[in-house]
Amino acid sequence: MDSDGNSPADEIMCVCSGTTRGQIYDLFMQGKDVEAISRHSGALSGCGGCEWDIEQFVKALAVLPKT
Repeated sequence: MDSDGNSPADEIMCVCSGTTRGQIYDLFMQGKDVEAISRHSGALSGCGGCEWDIEQFVKALAVLPKT
């Protein structure tokens, strides 16, 4: 939680669709790639301002140890 009481998962990564970091994480854990995440969440389908952040987040998730 941050100082405002919000979880990092609540951070909005795509303002156009309102897609949060937690939603992207959940979709990635379901085996979805960036393209599938976009189709399921609406992220990356508006202005494109979130493209780099979301791609970097998914890359970071891809290198995490599998549990």
